[in-house]
Amino acid sequence: MEPSAPAQSASERYPKAAGPIHTILVLAIFVVVWPFLGRMMVDQMTAEVIPHRVRLYLFALLFDWLLFAFIVAGVRSRGAPLSIVLGDRWQSARQVRRDIGVAAAYWILSLIPLVILNRLLHADTMGRNLQFLFPQGGAEIALWMALSVTAGICEETIFRGYLQRQFMAFTKSVPAGILLSAAAFGVAHAYQGSRRAILIGLYGVMFGILAQWRGTVRPGMIAHAWQDSFSGVLAGVLRH
Repeated sequence: MEPSAPAQSASERYPKAAGPIHTILVLAIFVVVWPFLGRMMVDQMTAEVIPHRVRLYLFALLFDWLLFAFIVAGVRSRGAPLSIVLGDRWQSARQVRRDIGVAAAYWILSLIPLVILNRLLHADTMGRNLQFLFPQGGAEIALWMALSVTAGICEETIFRGYLQRQFMAFTKSVPAGILLSAAAFGVAHAYQGSRRAILIGLYGVMFGILAQWRGTVRPGMIAHAWQDSFSGVLAGVLRH
């Protein structure tokens, strides 16, 4: 008889994307710095007669891409491939269509639990207390769409690709990785209010399950970008 293959070690099953110091810095930014800056900007814009949304959108765009670059630098410094946080690259148009289809199905199906959770939490799903953040006019809508695509790419990479991977590696547990990254996702949006932060965190759990199931963050990127684009533009239209 041939000897059986050795059992896969925990480090092989849950490889780290970057070192622990890098992860601590990322968490500090998203659970301390970003909620503080977000709350400060919201308070400032609430006090303004005419909120400067363009300035906010540009700042958020820059912030997201800088954090994305920081994640990439951390992964490369460890010598790991970017596929460890992004998943394998698209190799054909069929794979692109498949991920778009998965994203569309996920977005539709996720509306049901979101509506239920919203009713249970009495959360402000449409952000009625944040109406001043939503775009008005062509230029703002174009910037909002760019920001939504950026959020889809960067936030899914950071939270579902990187942090979820890191938490799984540290805890040696898939459920723990999904829950902890979702909790960080909710805390990062605490400036929108505690109930919305909880709802967003629960939404993060669903995104985490999707990423783990598919083995890539690309369907989540597509669904996230669409959700932010659709909700922001719709809220801006309903405002009038």
